[in-house]
Amino acid sequence: MERLLKGMQRFKDTVFHEKQSFFQSLSEGQNPRALFITCSDSRVVPTLITQTEPGELFVLRNAGNIIPPYLASNGGEEATIEYAIGVLHVKHIIVCGHSSCGAIDHLLSGEVDHSDNHIVSQWLAYAESAKQITEALEPDNNEQRLELTIRNNVRMQLKHIETYPCVAKAIAKKELDLHGWYYCMETGDIDVFINTSVNTATA
Repeated sequence: MERLLKGMQRFKDTVFHEKQSFFQSLSEGQNPRALFITCSDSRVVPTLITQTEPGELFVLRNAGNIIPPYLASNGGEEATIEYAIGVLHVKHIIVCGHSSCGAIDHLLSGEVDHSDNHIVSQWLAYAESAKQITEALEPDNNEQRLELTIRNNVRMQLKHIETYPCVAKAIAKKELDLHGWYYCMETGDIDVFINTSVNTATA
């Protein structure tokens, strides 16, 4: 905690002081370029890997970068998506998975008990289809199995996002594009393996 408190003070004394007018302008409103959905993993920092400034990304984070289908959970994810599109009018939604994802690793390893109605178990159930798709591909080893499931999970979460009426409407009006990314922490590479718009569908 001491380190965090010192960092907070350093931000106020140096970073904020040097860009005071910029930070003050942020108080007047936000106009983010994209809704960036990624894992809560502490090693993934959206503004760092995209080199963006405050105000450029509207960020949604949770374990496994999971988005339940429309009305499946009636939770914060749904509210965030609706706000991003209906109020902020973002033009892009990015779902970014990452290497060594603990949530997906738990899903694959069975370390989370699916019989005890634990919250984590219930949450990871929204990624179960990604696991099943990967298993059907019969990966050669556990490392490949994990990476494929992480990538397939990004694909499945994008499909879930497409069930939201506000998303479907924005796509139909050519006002929104959906993107799937895979961030490799070991190399710094970001693989943009899905870029879906009205006129484009590649994977």
